[in-house]
Amino acid sequence: MKYFGTDGIRGKAYTDITRELSYRVGRSMELLERKLVIIGRDTRESGNMIVEELKKGILDAGLTVLDLEIVPTPLLAYYSILKNCHGIMVTASHNPYEDNGIKIFNKGRKTTIYEETEIEAVIDALTDLPKKALGEVAYYENPLKEYFALYSSFITKSKYKVALDLANGATVKSAKYIFNQITNHIKYIGDAPDGLNINLGVGSTHLEKLTELVKKEKFDVGFAFDGDGDRVLAIDKTGRVIDGDLMIYIIAVYLFEQNLLKNNTVVLTKMSNIGIIQALEEKGIKVVQTDVGDKYVVEALHNLDGVIGGENSGHIINRNLFISGDGVLNAAYLLKIMKEKSSTLGKLVQDVTLYPDSLVNLKNIDKTIINDKRIINLVNKYKKELGNKGKILVRASGTEALIRISVSAQTEEIMNHISNAIVGEILTVSKERKS
Repeated sequence: MKYFGTDGIRGKAYTDITRELSYRVGRSMELLERKLVIIGRDTRESGNMIVEELKKGILDAGLTVLDLEIVPTPLLAYYSILKNCHGIMVTASHNPYEDNGIKIFNKGRKTTIYEETEIEAVIDALTDLPKKALGEVAYYENPLKEYFALYSSFITKSKYKVALDLANGATVKSAKYIFNQITNHIKYIGDAPDGLNINLGVGSTHLEKLTELVKKEKFDVGFAFDGDGDRVLAIDKTGRVIDGDLMIYIIAVYLFEQNLLKNNTVVLTKMSNIGIIQALEEKGIKVVQTDVGDKYVVEALHNLDGVIGGENSGHIINRNLFISGDGVLNAAYLLKIMKEKSSTLGKLVQDVTLYPDSLVNLKNIDKTIINDKRIINLVNKYKKELGNKGKILVRASGTEALIRISVSAQTEEIMNHISNAIVGEILTVSKERKS
């Protein structure tokens, strides 16, 4: 694909995500089958420009457009199901404010490769599509009450003391709306967006402030969302980070105990820690691993008729609740489990022994280097040495201009040796190509 990556279209605002591209994406909506298109965005200042151009394209396509303004991605996805329509979310998720992107949904599900191919054809068209009668602008609707229906079956007041980091992002309204109905003992940080501070030192990629707050003010738990609200990471009362893998473990074991884990299967990605997989299998729960990307997790869950899966980044899909990842929803569900079991998050994962795990992100590197024979041979050599006692994953990011090197082994010494060797070889190949 030329424009679409693993999570929609993404790039630098104004230079990659331009007015013309945004307009043409909006214009392409006439090729799809829905007559209504709803739009949401996160708090980046560039979102206004992109949304306005999307609207122009949608109206020129003769369709009706409804602007929900600042909402998290899962809320937009849910509303596109209720309205039986397409949804467009303007966001770059956990990326800095300079970036932005466009995610497209069809009744709650992200676009297929076929639909993305159709859209890309319009983006690259030499001439505009034939003019149609101008579409209509629908009156603003506040979707929060309808969204709360996702929580109504399990949400109850608790006495837990909760800290929330909203990443100065799209959950600034929805998270408060939900959690103010869960507990009276709550504190928010990262809840003052100004268009330039989304994910800036806060959110799921910057847990330092939340960790300090939880430990200093003795909160029972802390949750951090990303910029568009489809991810969540947690901090236990001791300050321990509970990542997506560990949260999936907690939810999967709970569902297993409640006879709600269909086919006793969990879907994880190749980035998942081996210790999580072993702990689940010891409980009698089967693990299936996919390529990195929530769309691959969703596809596997659908094919296997499974209900729980996700990524260690905190993108978790619990199909008993919703078909897509929702950070706020999963945080509330974890509180439900804690309450029912009268436990802390730390105690709920005490049976898990994690393997030492490292992740190195190399920026400003030609991503095709991962296909160099020297890199492939070196990776295969170490994979053979590790066998089933470790893992190596070298991949080009689908959402950012970087290469990720993930290594896990039984000891930190082995892990660091392998990681340093692979990183060094990539840098050597890169230097040679530039000379």
